[in-house]
Amino acid sequence: MEENRARDLLETERAEVLNLIAGAEEAGQEDRETEDEQAQEDVSDSAQPLTAEGEDDAIAESLRDRLAKLDRALKRLDDGTYGRSVRSGVPIPDERLEADPAAELTVEEARG
Repeated sequence: MEENRARDLLETERAEVLNLIAGAEEAGQEDRETEDEQAQEDVSDSAQPLTAEGEDDAIAESLRDRLAKLDRALKRLDDGTYGRSVRSGVPIPDERLEADPAAELTVEEARG
């Protein structure tokens, strides 16, 4: 894959992920505030905000993992090793990189 195309894909997705993280963290904070309000009002069913808070936290964590993967791909791009498997050094097909610009393994390696 051409370096400028790879960088554009990675940086575009990185910006999207950062926005999604901010939204998930904001939603988690809102859920915590709702939980606190319900506790003060002595509402009997406080499980719903706790569940939503846990879901928001899990989403944010997953997004942070994706952000780290994108950052590793950008570093590989800077180091000149982008587009090769981090395990074997085998080239990753452009089609795979178009689908997942942060791919670290070939399809075969990822399955195994």
